[in-house]
Amino acid sequence: MKLPYCVYVLFSEKDHQLYIGYTSDIERRFNEHITGQNTSTKHRGPWKLIFIEYYLFKEDAIKREKYFKTTIGKRTLKILLSDTFEKLNYKNK
Repeated sequence: MKLPYCVYVLFSEKDHQLYIGYTSDIERRFNEHITGQNTSTKHRGPWKLIFIEYYLFKEDAIKREKYFKTTIGKRTLKILLSDTFEKLNYKNK
């Protein structure tokens, strides 16, 4: 069973930076990013989806998204995704 909410991390192949968000429909949301329908990401693609965590409740997904956007949260992602970041040549600025 797939849980209804998720937090996701995108990697921009253009500027090698991350985008962190949450959604209840990852396929729709990712499609919006890759087709330029999202204002904050439309000029930074192409995108790779590199991380997803699922949650039962929206409030938990929102809390996790906010955490990943903090300095400590970005450090956590750097540890969790160290091999991915190395292969993508991601440098956290």
